[in-house]
Amino acid sequence: MNKVRFGIVGIGNMGSTHACNMYNGEISGAELVAVCDIDKNKEEWAKENLKGVSFFEDYKDMLKTDLIDAVIIATPHYLHPTIACYAFEQGLNVLTEKPAGVRAKYVEKMNEAAKKSGKVFGIMYNQRVNPVFQKAREIIQSGEIGDVIRFVWIITNWYRRQTYYESSNWRATWKGEGGGVLINQCPHNIDIIQWMLGMPKRVWGHCLYGQFHNIEVEDDVSALFEFENGATGVFITSTGENPGGNHLEISGTKGKMILENGRINMIKFNIPETEYVYYSNEEYDEKVKHKFEKYEPGECETGLAHKKILQNFTNSILTGEELIAPGYDGIKGVNIINGIHLSDWKNERVELPVDGDVFEKMLDERISQSKEKKNSIKDTSINLGQASNRWEVKW
Repeated sequence: MNKVRFGIVGIGNMGSTHACNMYNGEISGAELVAVCDIDKNKEEWAKENLKGVSFFEDYKDMLKTDLIDAVIIATPHYLHPTIACYAFEQGLNVLTEKPAGVRAKYVEKMNEAAKKSGKVFGIMYNQRVNPVFQKAREIIQSGEIGDVIRFVWIITNWYRRQTYYESSNWRATWKGEGGGVLINQCPHNIDIIQWMLGMPKRVWGHCLYGQFHNIEVEDDVSALFEFENGATGVFITSTGENPGGNHLEISGTKGKMILENGRINMIKFNIPETEYVYYSNEEYDEKVKHKFEKYEPGECETGLAHKKILQNFTNSILTGEELIAPGYDGIKGVNIINGIHLSDWKNERVELPVDGDVFEKMLDERISQSKEKKNSIKDTSINLGQASNRWEVKW
């Protein structure tokens, strides 16, 4: 095989962006041959912008043909595991948009289907190619800041207006989306936490539902993470704070990193904090020296980051290149998100991985009370074929 034939399920904002990247030849070794969407308006857009590419209304009809070798799933969240499992049954390689799903229980089934198929399985965790996060992870893994003690991430520049939530009937409902800021805006951030620091052992979550908008899901979250080694973390996020901020601190026994505005400011200790904590005042100033370092790895704009994941996924199929974001990792973020929700619903600390049956029961209670939106407002910030800057969170 010298070219991977792709099909895309869902050509909304992100799906259409991936489609145009491939159609325009920006992904080496990839060929777009089919797209699928239940929205008839998208068919007209595809005919005009993706000439010669086959269009399907039913994803099963597309996946069971012999037209494609791989599928990109860019649908509402609940459908990701269902479509992926069917694709694996057809012997296809799968790249899913984030999040991997809404319920960890179903994502686990998707992982099992992927393993059974032996096909390449990726997830669109494009923030893993962000130079800032790559450098921070390298510093942590090298031991430069010692054992991690705590992280604090305040990311509140996800501001959204009410028109955003009215842009489609499924958005910001328990039935259609399965959550709010956690499941929509923050899967990348949740993934980066576990990618750099490992999985937390337990979480405490406090969510505010419709605090700033007329929605039924959370738009403001505060969570406490606890790790096996005793380290802790604080994660605060919101879509209702304007202007918001984006500030990540990671403290270790040998130093601290501060990630903000595309830079890493690092303080390194002459000796580990675990030693100098016992020095007397007379010895302290002499023994403890701080060294300041600054890194400016540069930003990776959203569109380029998406292309890098697409290229890496294509290369993995063609040459066996190691995946930057294996699809199997998706369950980690979903487990954390499920844990934060479950903790808030039960008003108690929750162990990870979550009890899938308990989470499912409590989610289904909310789904049963979910109200369908009648009249959606056309969101003019959506431009098919180009990732909207409303998803970008500048450093």
